Amino acid sequence: MCLAVPGRLISIDGDDPLTRQGRVDFGGVIKSVNLAYVPEVQEQDYVLVHVGFAITVVDPLEAERVFEYLRTLEQEADEPQ
Repeated sequence: MCLAVPGRLISIDGDDPLTRQGRVDFGGVIKSVNLAYVPEVQEQDYVLVHVGFAITVVDPLEAERVFEYLRTLEQEADEPQ
């Protein structure tokens, strides 16, 4: 099973289209991500990240829906069985 997670792009480093990197915020966890697949991305955009690559730009509302779903899963996991 594969999993891609949305995050907010907070900065972009480099000009080479194949090696350009971005710092992506995943709810407080910041990771470096390759931006080769999303040449159109801008800082503050939300991207869907899979194995260290931003694979698409996502709508902020859609990203927020995913974050809400993940918060719900976390709350349910914390509830006593």
